Amino acid sequence: MRPTFSAELVNEPFGDPGLYVDFRFEPRALLFDLGNLAALPNKKVLRITDVFVTHTHMDHFFGFDRLLRICLGRETHVRLYGPPGFASQVQHKLAAYTWNLVDNYPGDFTLEVWELAPDWRACGTRLRCHTRFAPEPLGARQLREGVLVDEPAFRVRAAFLDHGILCLGFALEEKMHVNVWKNRLAGLGLAVGPWLHELKDLVGRGAPDETLVRASCSESAGGGERMVALGALKAQVLELVPGEKICYVTDVAYHADNLQRIVALVAGATQLFIECAFLEQDGEHGARKQHLTAQQAGSIARAAGARWAIPFHFSPRYAGREAELREEVETARRAAP
Repeated sequence: MRPTFSAELVNEPFGDPGLYVDFRFEPRALLFDLGNLAALPNKKVLRITDVFVTHTHMDHFFGFDRLLRICLGRETHVRLYGPPGFASQVQHKLAAYTWNLVDNYPGDFTLEVWELAPDWRACGTRLRCHTRFAPEPLGARQLREGVLVDEPAFRVRAAFLDHGILCLGFALEEKMHVNVWKNRLAGLGLAVGPWLHELKDLVGRGAPDETLVRASCSESAGGGERMVALGALKAQVLELVPGEKICYVTDVAYHADNLQRIVALVAGATQLFIECAFLEQDGEHGARKQHLTAQQAGSIARAAGARWAIPFHFSPRYAGREAELREEVETARRAAP
């Protein structure tokens, strides 16, 4: 099974938080948190279509200016999602610059900012380069069960968490992974080709089984095309398996309410990217800072049934001791209930 997404931390685990999720089969990427983006080459930044910000502490929002600088003057559209107060913070960032020349820029770079409330009411604002980023209200919409983005192939879900302020955790869920059995395809006299992309898209959108698909025939079957019912193709040549689930949780206090919300959000994660700022021996300090210890991160991964736990956001006090943090996460993750 070829994965749809490729997820990697933007920086090494002692650096600013951030997760870059690239699409293998589309010219597109998602970004979770806007910390220092210097490690991302311009071509990767330009693939970003959606940015999900947990909160606006500096190490999670510092990279906004780099995103802006690279995209400015291009016909690019980026959506941003963040917690209460987020829209005004983005606008204040933009207001720090003088925009008297942008009318002449060839591309009308556009930001679409969605500020989320705890009742899952999302208020939108459009900010366009050619209007000097004057705010254009998009109105409000009610999100269902914390789902921020819902597309045929995937969704992004959020949960409100506590870091002394409201912050967000995120889960990227591939709806279904569609594999093609090429030997069975050949047995039906059908050929591999671009039509399979349409087939997978129809499955992802939940099209009715009676939907007719224009399939390419193999040379041995005489070539050309023929119409085949979607249901027949699903039954004979496709394997439908649960998709990937990539989760991102950072900057959270360790208490019962947070634990309940986090475990519900990340349950069954394929990859759980989770902060572990401190060793358990410094747990009291971690509690004051409202960050997780490595042991707490590992226990959350175990409770959620995460397949892989990828720790990050290490405190600089452990420089040279990265192995201890990783070992503590894994020991807790593998511990008996």
